[in-house]
Amino acid sequence: MIAAISSLTLLGLFLGLVLGFADRIFKVESNPVVDEILAMMPGSNCGQCGFPGCAGAANALADGKAAASVCPPGGKDLAMALAAKLGISLDLSQVKDAGPQIAHVSEEICIGCCRCIKACPTDAIIGAAKQIHAVIREACTGCTSCVDRCPTEAMTMQPVPVTVQHWVWPKPVAA
Repeated sequence: MIAAISSLTLLGLFLGLVLGFADRIFKVESNPVVDEILAMMPGSNCGQCGFPGCAGAANALADGKAAASVCPPGGKDLAMALAAKLGISLDLSQVKDAGPQIAHVSEEICIGCCRCIKACPTDAIIGAAKQIHAVIREACTGCTSCVDRCPTEAMTMQPVPVTVQHWVWPKPVAA
């Protein structure tokens, strides 16, 4: 028993040292511009942009293969920040921004098929098969992946409700 424990411990230490050494020798340097763009992105990896996650979109932006308005969940604010970061011109006519939105489940229509749960990239929807589902507000990024997958149209996007933590004084309306 002691021989087995000691041999596995020595094997683990040896393989750990080999992996640590290989990590230092074969380290791949990443593009700092891509890292900065990736930090600006929402990080939901929803795929609405047509790229495999936010890292793919950040690489395409850094290479100039995508427009600054590539991220639908980011809206106009992210598009303007990305254009300023990259120093490119921006056409906001194609970007529609309804403000921050989260998914909502209509309980009368939901049949509990679980398709929305499987489509959610952030696991913001809770529920079980043949049960009513619910959305965790803090986890929902507003990517609309669940809305597209719902067969009964029970999932809709609604503006983020105003709470004490999120309340902002409205701008005055010009007379």
